[in-house]
Amino acid sequence: MTGRDTIAAIATPPGVGAVGILRVSGPGVPELAEHVLGGLPMPRRAVLTSFLDAQGEAIDQGIALYFAAPQSFTGEHVLELQGHGGPVVLDRLLDRVLRLGARAARPGEFSERAFVEGKLDLTRAEAIADLIASGSEQQARLAVRSLRGAFARRIDALLERLTRARVLLEATLDFSDEDLDPDLATGVHWDLRQLIDDLDRLLATAQRGERLRDGLLVVLAGAPNAGKSSLLNALSESERAIVTPIPGTTRDLLHADVQIDGLPVRVVDTAGLRLSPDPIEQEGVRRAREQIDCADLVLWVVDDADPDAAARPPRDLAPQVPVIGIRNKIDLTGHAAGARETPDGTLEIACSATTTEGLDAVRKALTGHAGLGADAGGEFSARRRHLDALRRTSEHLRMAAGAQAEGLTPELVAEDLRLAQHSLGEITGVVSSDALLGRIFSEFCIGK
Repeated sequence: MTGRDTIAAIATPPGVGAVGILRVSGPGVPELAEHVLGGLPMPRRAVLTSFLDAQGEAIDQGIALYFAAPQSFTGEHVLELQGHGGPVVLDRLLDRVLRLGARAARPGEFSERAFVEGKLDLTRAEAIADLIASGSEQQARLAVRSLRGAFARRIDALLERLTRARVLLEATLDFSDEDLDPDLATGVHWDLRQLIDDLDRLLATAQRGERLRDGLLVVLAGAPNAGKSSLLNALSESERAIVTPIPGTTRDLLHADVQIDGLPVRVVDTAGLRLSPDPIEQEGVRRAREQIDCADLVLWVVDDADPDAAARPPRDLAPQVPVIGIRNKIDLTGHAAGARETPDGTLEIACSATTTEGLDAVRKALTGHAGLGADAGGEFSARRRHLDALRRTSEHLRMAAGAQAEGLTPELVAEDLRLAQHSLGEITGVVSSDALLGRIFSEFCIGK
């Protein structure tokens, strides 16, 4: 803690509440406690006391908790003052602490210090933010699993095996002029194949965790009057969009956030795609195309009564975005609800947004697209940066395995293994940079 300053922040949300908490961490905590409390409490013991201003008058009365380094969340001396939750009281108390030499903490700085002091790896630190921000029971459950180390243990196990493969390979380089076990190279190759297979399984699990954390962006698109707005209302179970028989009613983007079996889904209703001389409608179509480009999934909605309507978008419309065809308004055609696969491999669902018949098939398709089948829930919370690091690790491992299979020099294989270990280490923070840490912890709330 040498040379590190002392930080302070209000750790409870703004507004009036029964309890308000001020958190202080750093080497200046013992001296600060002498001024504010009249003495340093015994470590890890709650004390009812007065919080004093510069004149010795009580600002508030509450509970003081002191945690001596290194046995604290941050690994530093930590003081928590639990008083009444009035904003004026808490602001006065924070001002008092700041005048005594502490500075206002940045967002996530307490957790960042916990990481620096070795109390948390990055996956556990991020899980704290995910747990705070969780909007469903399933999101909270996955965040707790990450906080308890479910993700980190998988990464650590892979890192250990990757290190072993590097050691074996380095042995062939360092002692190439000596008689080594001929099975050594075979062992490295076998380790690489096993690592690639295990990494692929971990990536699939992490993708499910990321989907449950971030959810899906689902865009409703199609021709005017196909029933997109009715489908938005049906999925959200609310009257979010105006529905009329007049084509082109929707001009701007409308969205609804829904939960489907614990999966967060943002459903976006867009303007009907057609040529129009109306400049307002033209802008709506432009925005619809823009939204389609960044969607995770497009529901292409058509009127089931239109014999010429194909339940798939034109080939030039975001060909890289997955599409599910929706044949809407079966209540008017009498066709049966349900899902089927078309000859070209597109999933097509017949439903009615008005009667809600077939909507369960739509919901099942959304969770299935996210990789969340009936028996495929998430195991831990994951983020996009984790997926990126896992993909880069997989790429380097495959390059190493390919180089070895082609008989290229062991130095090339060794370099790919080093890069793979570097990418994998980014996830838990074994390898990190100031820029990465700054980006991660800036997403936290102040006081955590």
